[in-house]
Amino acid sequence: MDKFVIQGGKPLYGAVRISGAKNAALPVLAAALLVPGTCTFHNIPDLVDIKTIKKLLKNLGAEIEGSATVRINAEKITNAEAPYDLVKTMRASVLVLGPLVARRGEARVSLPGGCAIGARPVNLHIKALQDLGAHVTLKKGYIEARAKKLKGADIYFDIPTVTGTENIMMAAVLAEGTTVLNNAACEPEIINLADVLNGMGAKITGAGTDVITIDGVTSLQPVEASIIPDRIEAGTFMIAAGITRGEISILGCNPQHLEALINKLRDTGMSITSIAGGLKATGGERIKSVDIKTLPYPGFATDLQAQIMAYLSVGEGLSVITETVFENRFMHVSELMRMGADIVIQGGSAVVRGVPALHGAQTMATDLRASASLLLAALVAEGTTEISRVYHIDRGYQSIEKKFSALGADIKRVK
Repeated sequence: MDKFVIQGGKPLYGAVRISGAKNAALPVLAAALLVPGTCTFHNIPDLVDIKTIKKLLKNLGAEIEGSATVRINAEKITNAEAPYDLVKTMRASVLVLGPLVARRGEARVSLPGGCAIGARPVNLHIKALQDLGAHVTLKKGYIEARAKKLKGADIYFDIPTVTGTENIMMAAVLAEGTTVLNNAACEPEIINLADVLNGMGAKITGAGTDVITIDGVTSLQPVEASIIPDRIEAGTFMIAAGITRGEISILGCNPQHLEALINKLRDTGMSITSIAGGLKATGGERIKSVDIKTLPYPGFATDLQAQIMAYLSVGEGLSVITETVFENRFMHVSELMRMGADIVIQGGSAVVRGVPALHGAQTMATDLRASASLLLAALVAEGTTEISRVYHIDRGYQSIEKKFSALGADIKRVK
């Protein structure tokens, strides 16, 4: 099992190019199941989760080739089952549920796994599919859904759900009549998927708002499209510039996707400026305390909560970080405390009292974003830090140690 060994204390300087967004690529790749033909997708990141969904699509009968540019021929879908062995490592595997029911009229998908950061139940997906006329049951750990023909419906999500919005949007494009998704998720990844589906011939309006309308069509055609840049990776490198008091040009990102983070980082004393093709992030002389509350987009992203906690742990004063999206997303706190951070959990909030310095330690990643927070802490810590179980970080960051090394970090991957 790989680990990172990091010698901290070096400011980071230079430029980094942001990869395609994992959370945008996964639903787009699943959407290829809707099309009897070959779709071509560009800017696909080289990540473990991408490899997992490609294996899953192949298992369903699709033919796949390519890496950064991926071509998927789903002319023949020979299998409607997503087995536990493929689904257990990645929650996003549930995204094949909607396309399979829409295209084949049936699906058998194992209940998903992935990072252990909360229950994240799929009941919202199931209820919405039932609203579209599917017969859905849970049997022996599998979601089994059948429908001769899905029918358009008014659907209300009790809470905004990104994968739920994506799954039902894909199911509804081939449904008979009009579907309206109320209290839909508004993330940029939703817009990217809607643009791809519309390129296939779907009729979707309102993506990016909390009301999405889908007028069903009888068939879709192959499409060629690109994946948006990864806003979470971009945010992680912005925070890296701040925590090391360095300066990083972050190329290929979309600043509009990062407004909540940019505002908070400026409040802490960082300089964030626009440059051609991206942003420049410059660390301040000191890190001022701020309070943060995670919220669905366009609020502060839960996927950046762990990273900014590491940043504020070496700031001045007291910061309060409130997590409202996932109930178990403070598992990185105990590991940061091993490095000398002063953090106290109070219900759904973490009270972070800045310390003058962190110290290298042996640590263990518990989930994808927790591993990123430990890496950021290690970059500024005195001495050497080891981070084990880095397979978590490989799920969401492409060649992260190479990108940080190019910026001047002393980081090595050890087998």
